[in-house]
Amino acid sequence: MAENFQVAIDGPASAGKSTIAKILATDFKYVYVDTGAMYRAITLAAKKAGLAYEEEKKIIALLPQITIRFEPDPLMQRVFLNGEEVTDDIRSTEITNNVSLVSSYAAIREDLVKRQRSIADSQNVIMDGRDIGTTVLPNAQVKIFLVASVSERAERRYKENIAKGMTTNLADLKADIEMRDYKDSHRKISPLVQAKDAILVDTTGQKIEDVVSEITKIIKNNQYQ
Repeated sequence: MAENFQVAIDGPASAGKSTIAKILATDFKYVYVDTGAMYRAITLAAKKAGLAYEEEKKIIALLPQITIRFEPDPLMQRVFLNGEEVTDDIRSTEITNNVSLVSSYAAIREDLVKRQRSIADSQNVIMDGRDIGTTVLPNAQVKIFLVASVSERAERRYKENIAKGMTTNLADLKADIEMRDYKDSHRKISPLVQAKDAILVDTTGQKIEDVVSEITKIIKNNQYQ
């Protein structure tokens, strides 16, 4: 059993993982670890180095020089790559469309899983991603598998993009999410799959506060066991 209290939240793209995890981390005063942002940062590092996303060995060679740091902020979690803030850059369409490929490389996952476990070893965490409950924190006291319909997830992403002033198309977003789901669930290394001991939470049609309330009860029920 893990020494610190660990909450693992997994699920497909735009299921609400980050939004829910951030609120829970604030409420419980736990450290929030956005593992997806870490993979996005590596993908951005490859772009900055002028590498093609298919150049697996060259991207892996960048790892020793890459530092990723999170800083909490009232509105969002700020992400820094080698000391430079990249909070918005890692959410660009290009990075979003290529992060699945970069995160499928075994050496990339191995490196970041070590970094993620190191964070969780020293403090109470709420960590979200695709393989937290199955691979990164298999002994987490609470495991949540967060899902939502493709249509609802596309609608959420559409609204997010419009709010950021990004030109976007709902049909394209739906297709992108379906493709991302396929890539994430069919990769050889740590595919997206619900851990056997994870609790399924469907956020389709639910308000954020209702989902937070549901998961809060689950966490509290496990804190005192």
